[in-house]
Amino acid sequence: MSKSPASAAHYRPETRLVHSGTLRSQYGETSEALFLTQGYVYNSAEECEARFKGEDPGFIYSRYSNPTIAMFERRMIELEGAEAARSAATGMAAVTTAILAPLKAGDHLVASRALFGSCLYVVQDLLPRYGIETTLVDGLDLDQWKRALRPNTKTFFLESPTNPTLDVLDIPAIADIAHSGGARLVVDNVFATPIWQSPLALGADVVVYSATKHIDGQGRCLGGIILSSEAFIAEHVHNFMRQTGPSISPFNAWVLLKGLETLGVRVRAQTDTAGRVAEALASHPKISRLIYPGRADHPQAALVKKQMRGGSTLVGFEVKGGKQAAFRVLNALKLARISNNLGDAKSLVTHPATTTHQRLKPEDRAALGISEGFIRFSTGLEHADDLIEDLAAALEKA
Repeated sequence: MSKSPASAAHYRPETRLVHSGTLRSQYGETSEALFLTQGYVYNSAEECEARFKGEDPGFIYSRYSNPTIAMFERRMIELEGAEAARSAATGMAAVTTAILAPLKAGDHLVASRALFGSCLYVVQDLLPRYGIETTLVDGLDLDQWKRALRPNTKTFFLESPTNPTLDVLDIPAIADIAHSGGARLVVDNVFATPIWQSPLALGADVVVYSATKHIDGQGRCLGGIILSSEAFIAEHVHNFMRQTGPSISPFNAWVLLKGLETLGVRVRAQTDTAGRVAEALASHPKISRLIYPGRADHPQAALVKKQMRGGSTLVGFEVKGGKQAAFRVLNALKLARISNNLGDAKSLVTHPATTTHQRLKPEDRAALGISEGFIRFSTGLEHADDLIEDLAAALEKA
């Protein structure tokens, strides 16, 4: 197989998103080939032995190596500026592997309290079952990260911007705290996307994505990926995934490859639209709070400018009147559809208190700023004016 000439690191992100990692077969196909195969055959027993010993770099079994999957991983590596990567069946498979694989009983993990509900489950419920201690902190408070650090702390974990209230955490400062105690920092970068934020360049050791979101971006398939150093992937991730099998299918990897080609175009357009939506809603009389990382009134506006290249495709806002008012707004929308997904070409809207964060106690949701009237709006590729008109009409029902 021949490699695309556009795999060099000097190309700009838009070019890498189209060309990086492409492997062409003897047929010279334009589009990346889809290799729907479980296993591979060998020309001799000696070649098979060399493959399993790692002396021959070819593929062995599609649970952990496949040409289509390898293309997706290579494209993400070159986009993110990582040394290595492993893709997974879902975003949560990537998160769980990145967190769990390096840890053992007696280790300690510190995480921001503002996490997606399933990530909170992994940190609060799953890890302690295996003797791994965990501490949740206010991710915005650097002193809490410092106080939580122990001699047995191995991992810090956070997402930024956070789900769903769009807080922006200081990645370089938190990375410095982690490294001062010999711990690593794992960052879930799904809300920022690799277009607007590069955690590895900011000091993080590992970055994870739910590729289901913006990377696919068209509501088609599930996927996830872990990006880090060669050492971290080789020592902790590769064998864990090889033996436990949270594998992405080659078909999904192929869909994600095609999604990457338009990632930059989509994210930029969605971010522009989100900014316009936020501007239109900011002074609406039926909204008590609006959060958007691209605005000067965002609580961490200075940090956004420092560590992000753009705002977000998401807008958070609180409707006066609580759950009943929020539900009336959701039910009145014509274009934006109710869904717990995000990053799609279609605008999607959700009520976090009853969906993504419903398992939290009311007081814990309140502490995170997730009120009964809070709505998370994921902008799609519709015309901004149509979305603003749709929201304005729905808010009249609040």
